[in-house]
Amino acid sequence: MPNVVFVVGLGPGDPRFLTAQAQSALTQAEVLCGYTVYLDLVRPYFPDKLYYSTGMTKEIDRCRWALETARSGRAVALVCSGDAGVYGMASPLLELAEHFPDVTVEVVPGLTAALSGGAVLGAPLAHDFCVLSLSDRLTPWEVIERRLAAAAMGDFCIALYNPSSKGRPDYLARAVRILLANGKAPGTVCGIVRNIGREGQESRVLTLAALETTPVDMFTTVFVGNAQTRQLSGRMVTPRGYRA
Repeated sequence: MPNVVFVVGLGPGDPRFLTAQAQSALTQAEVLCGYTVYLDLVRPYFPDKLYYSTGMTKEIDRCRWALETARSGRAVALVCSGDAGVYGMASPLLELAEHFPDVTVEVVPGLTAALSGGAVLGAPLAHDFCVLSLSDRLTPWEVIERRLAAAAMGDFCIALYNPSSKGRPDYLARAVRILLANGKAPGTVCGIVRNIGREGQESRVLTLAALETTPVDMFTTVFVGNAQTRQLSGRMVTPRGYRA
């Protein structure tokens, strides 16, 4: 299947979490393209493929290379972690693909951290929820603040991506304070999962008040419950919302 770019969500990275559609796309592709760390996750399972890797912040370069390579007649898989359409590579690829009308783009979904991490904790997102990234590399912090406040006022369950990094170690604490100021109670049940589906996976259920001083990193996904979320036998559980 030449002249095609599959943009593939790998899920957490372990082959157990690959969808059958993702497995098929990676098998069909002649060349696998992506961020170095993500390619290293699949390289052992596809040792005979050609690989093109770049470092962090080179997303547009990877997309352009994938499209140009596909236009030359090769099938390319552009990979990313989680789901290709959730903070993934599908959007920038499709934007650039407007200039490559002879290339077909197929978006292949994957298991995003809100779902894989939620399964580790129990059922934290069983009712209305939203997903927010605390990274301000591509989104102004003022916009993130407004979205956090709106999520709190709506009493949504929340999955927080990119909660902290070396350059912004206090962002989760700042986010917690915004949630508390806009209606979330200090005792709101929360959860954190680190290294989802990988070696060294860790998880913990705690309160929103405790979350403010809990250290996290970029490998952690944070879950904030709604007013009905409970801790049941050590699991984080949000009722589906059906009235008794």
